[in-house]
Amino acid sequence: MTGKKIIITGSEGLIGSELSKYLSKNFDVLKLDLELGHDLTDESFVKEWFKNNHADCLVNCFAMNDHVEKNQKRGTLFDITLESFSKILQVNLVSLFSVCREFARNNDSGSIINFSASTGIVSARPDLYDGAHKHTAYSVSKAGVINLTKFLATHLAPNFRVNCVAPGGVEHNQDEEFKKKYSKLTPLGRMMKKDELNGIIEFLCSDKSSYVTGSTVVLDGGWTTW
Repeated sequence: MTGKKIIITGSEGLIGSELSKYLSKNFDVLKLDLELGHDLTDESFVKEWFKNNHADCLVNCFAMNDHVEKNQKRGTLFDITLESFSKILQVNLVSLFSVCREFARNNDSGSIINFSASTGIVSARPDLYDGAHKHTAYSVSKAGVINLTKFLATHLAPNFRVNCVAPGGVEHNQDEEFKKKYSKLTPLGRMMKKDELNGIIEFLCSDKSSYVTGSTVVLDGGWTTW
């Protein structure tokens, strides 16, 4: 794989930064992130950037989540504004489609890996949030990523392979009570470590997965099996 180029969107986030560090051992990594001044909701920027930056693989880690800051309270579905619902879909689905399309438009072949989530397969559990609700649009958008991946895999074949991964909860600064609740609901008894996606992403970027497309790889410690 030495010499291949890989684009990582959301490169400065928890998973994106871990993948960037790991994959740079074998790939020439090109980073895209809002923190670096890259607005992937700007179609003009996306078109221009991908026109000038070609690669063998695209890993899409960017997304809008509904993290709640300390000392803030999470609401319920009755508190969600339609503006926030639309914004999450705009980032997590519309912009994702834009990025995937421009990658395919400007390269002759390649591999695309999108990020869904376990909550794109099953509903987020209200009992994890003490009566509050995770933002509905996040789960809806992550379910949409799975179908978008299947659509792109079908329509971009055979030159492009398109797959997605659906991780479970990744351990990162959650309070101990949340981690205990989550772990009890997971057959493997714990949350995911941030480096446990490295191997599968490397596999999907490489020629070792040359006959894999349209797939959703679930990495959730067994969460969705119950």
